[in-house]
Amino acid sequence: MQINTKLDFDLVAVESEDTVHILLELTAPTSDEAAKRPPATLQVVLDRSGSMAGERLHAGLVAIDRLLSRLDPDDRFGLVVFDDEVGVPVPAAAVGDAAQARAMLGRIGPGGTTNLAGGYLRGIQELQRISAEDGSATLVLLSDGLANVGVTDHGQLEQFAAGAQRAGIVSSTVGIGRGYDEDLLAAIARGGAGNTHFAENGDDAGGALASEVEGLLAESVQAVSLTVKPSSEVAAVRLFNDLPVSTIEGGFMVELGGLHSAEQRRLVLEVDVPAIAAAGLTSICNLELRWVDVESMRSERADIPIHVNIVPGDEAAGRTADPAVTTELSFQRAQQAKREAAEALGRGDVDGARRIYHGASLGLRETDLSDAPDDVAAEIAEEVRVLDELAEQSKLDRIRSRKRALADHHMKSRKRGRRY
Repeated sequence: MQINTKLDFDLVAVESEDTVHILLELTAPTSDEAAKRPPATLQVVLDRSGSMAGERLHAGLVAIDRLLSRLDPDDRFGLVVFDDEVGVPVPAAAVGDAAQARAMLGRIGPGGTTNLAGGYLRGIQELQRISAEDGSATLVLLSDGLANVGVTDHGQLEQFAAGAQRAGIVSSTVGIGRGYDEDLLAAIARGGAGNTHFAENGDDAGGALASEVEGLLAESVQAVSLTVKPSSEVAAVRLFNDLPVSTIEGGFMVELGGLHSAEQRRLVLEVDVPAIAAAGLTSICNLELRWVDVESMRSERADIPIHVNIVPGDEAAGRTADPAVTTELSFQRAQQAKREAAEALGRGDVDGARRIYHGASLGLRETDLSDAPDDVAAEIAEEVRVLDELAEQSKLDRIRSRKRALADHHMKSRKRGRRY
């Protein structure tokens, strides 16, 4: 794993309160394509309620059939379906020649109401049954509706997902159409350290499921976590990215899930530095990164101490911010704005959401890109376009703008740099 850290300012004036930002850049190792990868474990949980009848259910089943052709015989696959009841047409097991699993797909038809929690929890049980001692697993939940049977509380389902994540199960979600509960699916993905996708139709749902399989099969590291421990000199540390965070003694721990071959991730931390009287190099926090290398299945660890230099005020006055950090900070603030705009749209406040979108777009336009690489400048320009488009879309189609904003926020804040 390649690890790089940058500070927007590494000089802080003596006896002056300040706020500095840390950019943590991670690049996963490139996997050896000639080496046989360890078996992957995938569980699909498919909504077969009445609203899925027709094109949506058919497209989902076709996508599952196609992904079976991508899996090796030693890979493990399972399928849970749910309406008001839960079924396990394909118990989680080694794929083999996949003939039996494919035969079961043809027998699945639409049913009644939506016991989403029952289907999701049954999928977790299947993975726990086969992978308790075999490393990480991925669960993908596809649904087009609202949970109206069984557990429906968002916070409770997020806690279920977080518990499964701690046991090595990553949960991703795919919302199909316009009627699904985007807050619920985002909560499951947030707790499960996975992705959440907005699929307007069945074909989009198939593409989202395929992208999850691509990422799973290309993983080069698993179970990535970051521990952040502020020094005694620091007032507070905050994470900008919307990732699962657990409080631990002396700090907090961030769950990043798995990274595919050569994937890059960027995280931004904000540190409040109080007035410090003594000049010189001062520790502000310690970062500890842990992960499992897929090829060797060895647990790895890296300790990353973060320091600033306390200097006289006139020396600190001449400091220049690192453009890589300030640009990423602006990008992450735009992601936070998407979530705030989505919350406004959920309340029916279209004008408020448009103001948030436009404010975030203006903030990105005002970002100094004079020293930024061409690809970064292009990325910021694309983000401005997306924000302006979401603002315009919110006038015409509030529901679509909200679903798209939440999915885009999730991908770019939680899976920053991810291709899949």
